[in-house]
Amino acid sequence: MSDELGRILDDASHGRFPAPDGRITVVGQPSARDAGVVAFTAHAVVFTDEDPEWVREQVASAPSDPLSAPMNPVFLAALLARTGRWMSTIDQLAVAGALPGSPGIPLREIDDPAHPRVAWALAHRDEVRVWAVDGGVMMLGRGVAGRWECAIELDERARGRGLGHVLARAARQLVPGDAVWAQIAPGNARSVRAFRSAGFVPVGSEALFSASRRPE
Repeated sequence: MSDELGRILDDASHGRFPAPDGRITVVGQPSARDAGVVAFTAHAVVFTDEDPEWVREQVASAPSDPLSAPMNPVFLAALLARTGRWMSTIDQLAVAGALPGSPGIPLREIDDPAHPRVAWALAHRDEVRVWAVDGGVMMLGRGVAGRWECAIELDERARGRGLGHVLARAARQLVPGDAVWAQIAPGNARSVRAFRSAGFVPVGSEALFSASRRPE
């Protein structure tokens, strides 16, 4: 990851964060696909190709405590309207280092662009690979600023058996880089617990603005 956002994220994956000074950093988009906001402790990074001064004015006018203003719905809505993009939710952003060894479960790789999980991943990430196991799937791909990201989807019948933990740990063993990121809806407590138990550490929150077609 050679761009400025990539450097910030790479530092964060190694425990080095922007100064908790209550300020915002505005950087350009790492690609035409991705824009948004990453909030660390008392410091937010807005990645957009919009005018930085406009961004700062909108953040300053958001009806919120200054530390939380970059994630305030009023600011996010203004930025979405200006960019013509859409977002799903504000995610918890977590990261974990790569692990040696092989997953101890019989994963089989899916190479089918028509598979719903593969199709979704291809619209949001590059170099996508998807593995399936009885009861769930795990995906790896390059997302925001080229970082390696993983996602997990379980069948309802497989929930509560520890499979989420096993797949999250498998992502750490299969990732080609030295770290893997996860974007987790905070309200999805089961997913939060699964990633935490697999060694993923929360480092901030993220509002990702997508330029791809809004889901039906």
